[in-house]
Amino acid sequence: MRGWSFPLGRWFGVDLRIHAFFLILLAFCLFSTSVANVAGWRGIGLWLVLLSAVGAREIARTIAAAYHRISLRSILLLPIGGLLSYADPESGERASTAPGQLSLSIVGPLANLLLAALLAGLIHGASPHVDLLSRPWITPTHLMRSAVWLNLALALLNCFPAYPLDAGRLLQTSFSRRQGAAEAKRAASGIGRIFGVGAMVAGLALLALPLPALSAALSPWLIAGGFFIAIGAQLEDQGVLYQSVVDTVHMRDVMLTDFATMSPSDTLEDALHRSIHSLQDDFPVVRAAKIVGVVSRQSILEALRGEGNAYVQGIMSRAFQVAQPDDSLGTIIRRMRRGRMALVPVAEAGRVVGVVTLQNLMHSMGPLSEQRKLRPTS
Repeated sequence: MRGWSFPLGRWFGVDLRIHAFFLILLAFCLFSTSVANVAGWRGIGLWLVLLSAVGAREIARTIAAAYHRISLRSILLLPIGGLLSYADPESGERASTAPGQLSLSIVGPLANLLLAALLAGLIHGASPHVDLLSRPWITPTHLMRSAVWLNLALALLNCFPAYPLDAGRLLQTSFSRRQGAAEAKRAASGIGRIFGVGAMVAGLALLALPLPALSAALSPWLIAGGFFIAIGAQLEDQGVLYQSVVDTVHMRDVMLTDFATMSPSDTLEDALHRSIHSLQDDFPVVRAAKIVGVVSRQSILEALRGEGNAYVQGIMSRAFQVAQPDDSLGTIIRRMRRGRMALVPVAEAGRVVGVVTLQNLMHSMGPLSEQRKLRPTS
């Protein structure tokens, strides 16, 4: 489900993505405008208000992460907040410690509370006739008042001990003191899913009660909030499973053993011809069984178009790292990310015995995860 997201660019070295479920909320906001018989742009405005509330808490958490020297790789925005991934194992360890987790868990709700108070003060000072307590609290017909209540609701929501909400992350930290980090996350994710399903059931039960005012006020938010909590817990559980795979699988388990190589003395036209008959996008360049570089199909094409025929030696990249068959996949993935490498040769006794590419990892990670699910625990 992490694949159901869209990039919003790279900000201060952190990849920002927005989950497709935000589009569901956009459709809901537009539907609310049609029901209220107001302009459609107000529904888009209400959606942007929620996105801004989520963005405010994630900016605060990013600042807190920088304070604790936690390097973030990406933030995935969900309507209940953001899911963080870390650039290296040390950052992940710092984030899981009590001081780091406490700081990251507090600053998010605190940022929303402060923003709600600031907006309420601005509304009271500029338009004292506006009643902030009048219902409905969240409506496309009054975006400023909705901004106050959405920030307040997001802050209070993250005080529930349901993973991956902020209070749930503190619960996970307490679990990790008695068991491993992976097991603690898995247990906390299970509690989060139970809490999310329970909130959805409670919202549906309210619809059956003869209390139309209460049902209209709470039922949609219970259902939506429970749904996104359950989805967030599932995403985190998938992340734990992925990490367990990449840290315990070795290169010999995933490397391609049937691969094509090139020689530095090959001409670019010959190299292009060879690449046509291969499924690889990147190739190790080998001289006398020793790897001396890496070349990609795209770089061959660009060189032929720009400078004409030449030799592979002139365009190959010498920025590569050689892995050993017993190296963990997680270690190599982190190297590939830091060095922006698309191919890692695997060598044994100085001889290339396999290659790992981003392309083959994309195809193999899914089956590897399923294999780990099906494998009985020993």
